[in-house]
Amino acid sequence: MSQENVDLVTGGYDDFNSDNIGGVIARLHPDVEWTEPGGGSAPAGTFRGPESVANDVFAKVPETFDEFGVEVVDAKDEGDTVVVTSRFKGKNKSGAELDVQAEQVWEVREGKIARMENKPDQEAWASAWS
Repeated sequence: MSQENVDLVTGGYDDFNSDNIGGVIARLHPDVEWTEPGGGSAPAGTFRGPESVANDVFAKVPETFDEFGVEVVDAKDEGDTVVVTSRFKGKNKSGAELDVQAEQVWEVREGKIARMENKPDQEAWASAWS
């Protein structure tokens, strides 16, 4: 089951990077809790449910960025938890570069993503979202 969890999570990054937000949302448990750190105009707090993640997190990205992607550097299988080391890259609408290392902690339940916490380098993240 653990490799299936890694594939579930890392496939979501592939979906996101190919602008398949529906594919990401389909991976989410109906009761998903998605936590973002905020900073600048970045989404902040815990968003509950796939619709909130789509509208309150993903929909905010193109409001601030002309280019935005995330690369999986490493994905560690920890049973029902997958820990991903990633790098966000892009360019915001004012031309500032985004190049931020982060860690995301994902919890899987019933074959779906039930919880995610994004933990980027906070200073660089907030700066890119400003």
